[in-house]
Amino acid sequence: MATKLNPRDEKTIKRLRELADGVVEAAGRRRDPYVDVPTRSLSNVRYNKTRRFIEMGNNTNRRHLFNLSQAKTYMQTMLVASGATQLIEQGKTTSIRGLYYLLKHTIEGTKEETFADQGECDPVIEDCEVLLSSLREELHLYAQKKGDMIGEITLADRGDEIDCSRMGSGGYGIPSIVEPDVIQFKRCAAKFILHVEKDTIWQRFNEDKFWRKHKCILTHGGGQPPRGVRRLLHRLHDELKLPVYCLLDNDPWGYYIYSVIKQGSINLAYESQRMAIPDAKFLGLRSKDFQECKLSDSVKITLSETDRKRAKQIANYPWFAHKKEWQKEIKRMLENGFKLEVEALISKDISYVTEQYAPARLKAKDWLD
Repeated sequence: MATKLNPRDEKTIKRLRELADGVVEAAGRRRDPYVDVPTRSLSNVRYNKTRRFIEMGNNTNRRHLFNLSQAKTYMQTMLVASGATQLIEQGKTTSIRGLYYLLKHTIEGTKEETFADQGECDPVIEDCEVLLSSLREELHLYAQKKGDMIGEITLADRGDEIDCSRMGSGGYGIPSIVEPDVIQFKRCAAKFILHVEKDTIWQRFNEDKFWRKHKCILTHGGGQPPRGVRRLLHRLHDELKLPVYCLLDNDPWGYYIYSVIKQGSINLAYESQRMAIPDAKFLGLRSKDFQECKLSDSVKITLSETDRKRAKQIANYPWFAHKKEWQKEIKRMLENGFKLEVEALISKDISYVTEQYAPARLKAKDWLD
């Protein structure tokens, strides 16, 4: 059953139909149908110094129907686009796993499967995103929910009003699809957002009611924040003008998470303007904290060769390469020879991070940009 489309869905359907029309037009002219899929690699990404986030370049990979090595992938691309069209027109959503099963079947007259497994389907979904310049969520696909929020804000989620200051110990689970037609911000008394890396530290901040004492919104992304969390952080920052502070581990992974939140990611470079938060600040953990917080040797985690290699790669990112404070930070971690997790602060006191560390850093404006 067709459903009435909102403006966002109408825009996405228009792109999907243009893709289909291109195939019909090529067939009518007896030409080999093809699509030019933007290249999702570091070589096709550049840092825009003015806008302060990474953008996708113009390089593409041409995918032909009548090329034996490309025919199956071409078919899969059209199949994913067809599945997305079906979801949008019916006003329904599904997970990327659900789409895989929706599209998986044996091609009539053959023993060939449309998709061998989920791992073959996922990259094609990503190809369709960049091909159509549409977020996965705009194709009515959602990923596994990972991330929570609590604090001084009330929002509407598909018509249900939710007071995020009354969500108990579990918080509000941040969904994958957080676009304005799904989530609207109603009332907000928060002065800033504190994003922490993992659920364990988020639980400590929540239990200690840090968000209430300091009038903020507290979020986490279960490590690398999923797209829904990043998109919601962007909306909160962009629409409500809330500063974003990131409390992450003192290791290459924590640095990378900050980089993704601040500048965007390679896979989603085409959507950095709706994901990246160039003004986000790195609140900690810092390489200097082992001495300044007088931590014990027991919390040290020795850097591996992989850690060292990754740290040097991050130091060479264009958006970090010319920042003296970041170069000093990474150099000091390498000289220390160890990394630290935010949880290391618990060795001082169970609430040291919420009652002393974070408040002191915020008051002194002691962060990295």
